[in-house]
Amino acid sequence: MFGYSILRSTLNNGFMTDLFELLKRFDVPIEGLHTETGPGVYEAAILYSDAMTAADRAVLFKTATKEIAYRHGIMATFMAKWNENLPGCSGHVHQSLWDSTSAQNLFYDPQHPSCLSPLLRQYIAGQLYCLPYILPMLAPTINSYKRLVEGAWAPTTLTWGIDNRTVALRVLAGSSKSTRLETRVVGSDTNPYLAIAACLAAGLYGAKHELDLQQPATIGNGYRDEQYGTLPRHLAEATAAMKNNPIAYELFGDSFVQHFVATREWEWRQYAKAVTDWELRRYFEII
Repeated sequence: MFGYSILRSTLNNGFMTDLFELLKRFDVPIEGLHTETGPGVYEAAILYSDAMTAADRAVLFKTATKEIAYRHGIMATFMAKWNENLPGCSGHVHQSLWDSTSAQNLFYDPQHPSCLSPLLRQYIAGQLYCLPYILPMLAPTINSYKRLVEGAWAPTTLTWGIDNRTVALRVLAGSSKSTRLETRVVGSDTNPYLAIAACLAAGLYGAKHELDLQQPATIGNGYRDEQYGTLPRHLAEATAAMKNNPIAYELFGDSFVQHFVATREWEWRQYAKAVTDWELRRYFEII
């Protein structure tokens, strides 16, 4: 299995150089770009910004990367899971809330043992509460749920932890500048605007309702910590949860939820009638 490497990217030096330089012209500054777990998989860290700019940059990044890749004879994909035997591709969303002057990180509290402010704890509680009912905004395709499987560095349980990569919500607790929350549920196949809106809305729901984070941080294997619930297992289940619970309607309004749910139901129907390669391999000869 391929892993992190500081050398392998030099094999495609022209492509990597173009990614950095051409994306910068689109005002999409890349902080880091390196190989990940799996052949051909790269992780790109886009410089942090306000929510709308971050979404703009994410969309430009995905489109521009494909166009730049074409020039180099490479096909770039942002599928959440392109091969069943390899890890998936995520679109982690890092979040922090600041005061109106952008001088104080409201998620940071030096008095707390882990530097977690009361607002951050409410924000985490809100996301944990809302996640099962807004999941199609974070995992919108049939393929999304092939990534959300045990042991693939993508979450399956409603958990949070301190610098734990097996949970849904990973807190990076550090300095007053760097303390933030990483929502690890989000895949690379999302609409960045919807994914970021979903994360913010769910977190702010917790702040608005002053939800108490009674659930302790998961230590160790988050895949085994099922006592607080698990994520829906496929798009139909996730869409039904969104459709039949009032949370999404409160966060995003009736018009959006009804339309968005209808698109996801249509997607599932298209999948349900498709005859896949797996079915042909399994059934064609023996039945």
